[in-house]
Amino acid sequence: MLMGMGTVFVFLTVLVFVTTFMSSLIQKYFPEINTEVLPAAATSLSSGKNNPALLAVVSAAIHAHRSNDKPKGKSRP
Repeated sequence: MLMGMGTVFVFLTVLVFVTTFMSSLIQKYFPEINTEVLPAAATSLSSGKNNPALLAVVSAAIHAHRSNDKPKGKSRP
């Protein structure tokens, strides 16, 4: 039992070190590129105005979902 638990402990310890080493290599050779979000794109979606094309798509999706044949039995509200 001690041999098995020791093996698992050693394996997990090696796994932590290898994962840390791989993470440092990835960050060194493939640095994360900072991309800025365009403010116009962010404000156009949350401006509060109703987009007619978006409303049409959402309405069509709701209608298609409600018109599907449902199995008989208990229905969900």
